[in-house]
Amino acid sequence: MQPSKPKSRSIRPILWIGVIVGGLLIVFAIFMGIMGMRMNAIPSDLDTSTTRLSENGIFNVSYTASADTVPVNQMHEWTLHVETADGTPVENANITVDGDMPQHGHGLPTRPQVTKYLGDGDYLVEGLRFQMAGWWVMDFTITANGQTDAVRFNMRLQ
Repeated sequence: MQPSKPKSRSIRPILWIGVIVGGLLIVFAIFMGIMGMRMNAIPSDLDTSTTRLSENGIFNVSYTASADTVPVNQMHEWTLHVETADGTPVENANITVDGDMPQHGHGLPTRPQVTKYLGDGDYLVEGLRFQMAGWWVMDFTITANGQTDAVRFNMRLQ
């Protein structure tokens, strides 16, 4: 009679699979915990005004959505009004647009852009769509008359 092979060799692959799956579950749980903390991190003093002074105080900027409220999951446009700090409308500025959802760490599903200067400091922003409710930010970088400044708008969409 031949001696039987030790059973530990046949169990080892199963143990390794268990260790790998367990490790992946731990990494997933940590990731979900971090995401959960980020989702609850809406500042209590979040300024959601539609008129803001740019970061360096060069421009006073406001927006108006094409609908009464900023819609969720619908294409829409904004009119962005840009004036100097003393109230003079800014003509023919170069404006870049970006937006994201700080709680989720993702940007917009579209690439909105300023498509037209409407006159009197007003600019048409087309291609806006926010795919879900929550806290969103919209960033505009404005270059005019040899000066560049940025402004951020916060929104809580329902």
